[in-house]
Amino acid sequence: MNITVPKERRAYDYRVGLAPSAVGTLTEQGHTVYIENDAGLGAGFSDTDYEQAGARIAFSREEAFRRGDLVIKVERPLQEELDWLEEGQTIMAFLHLASAQPQKVRTLLDHKINAIAYEQIQLPDGRLPVLRVMSDIGGRLAAQVAASLLQNDHGGKGILLGGIPGVPPAEVGIIGAGAVGRSAARAFLGLAAHVTVLDRDPLRLEEIDNRFPGRLTTLLSSTVNIARVCRYVDVLIGAVSVPGERAPILVTREMVRSMKRRSVILDLSIDQGGCVETSRPTRHDRPTYVDEDVIHYAVPNMGGVVGRTATHALMGVAMPYIQLLARLGFEAAVDASPALAAGVCTQAGRLLHISMPEFPVESET
Repeated sequence: MNITVPKERRAYDYRVGLAPSAVGTLTEQGHTVYIENDAGLGAGFSDTDYEQAGARIAFSREEAFRRGDLVIKVERPLQEELDWLEEGQTIMAFLHLASAQPQKVRTLLDHKINAIAYEQIQLPDGRLPVLRVMSDIGGRLAAQVAASLLQNDHGGKGILLGGIPGVPPAEVGIIGAGAVGRSAARAFLGLAAHVTVLDRDPLRLEEIDNRFPGRLTTLLSSTVNIARVCRYVDVLIGAVSVPGERAPILVTREMVRSMKRRSVILDLSIDQGGCVETSRPTRHDRPTYVDEDVIHYAVPNMGGVVGRTATHALMGVAMPYIQLLARLGFEAAVDASPALAAGVCTQAGRLLHISMPEFPVESET
């Protein structure tokens, strides 16, 4: 199979679809891999590293899309890039189509592209193995980002996240006890913050309570409890995810208005539309804005600035699915792997496993 890896072009995204070690594995198995020139520089991989692993270098953006039976990216392609895809090609990436512009979904459907969303690959027990690693990175980054935003020089109230003897730590509220929420809780606890976690699933709350016994507070997620937490926290983390759907709005503008002046919101659900009514996507070069006197951070590709770590982490979980597709082709691979099948968003002009009002969702049968 011909496999291509284009360069990530979203601002401040330094990840790459395949590491050289992964390229070596695929070429040893008889596949041809094309890497767009300089695609790996942000993650610390040179074109020479890829050539030594057996890759061929593609010297144009269009070539990096058109040559591949399988196109491997990290983030959703730009519209121009989608226009280059042709019928029968397969693309894998974190697509988040439920919050995408309808025109991008229409292009995938019109071109009859097979699109697989990493974030929707789902094991029988409900786990999302590929999304989980990026969620883990986002959760861990959240603590260090929040710690900076609380500082006076970043517009915050001048609070040390973990406090010191005689001065209490910051209050942190995390909405969602999934992979992002658990990772964020671990990171904030490691910095000695006081953490409250909310989730609508009592079993998830029990699990996180058992993982950190006596170290955090848990609350069932409800409108009343979310509003209550908003009033006293210094940092609010939105960590809500519903596979194939836009994230629900759980924090209203009124709740944001009730928060303490110059407190901080990190909406880690922003790549799925955000779970805070006042959230809007930002970029790493201008990551924050102030609304209702609250600092908002809502960068969709948060893990893009730790390109090397994120790329290696992605390879660790995505390679079995990439190898399966390369070995069997799209249809046979999807038939062989229910987990992979759950990640299929578009196939031969049909929309699957995605909830979008603009498009009807068709059954696979």
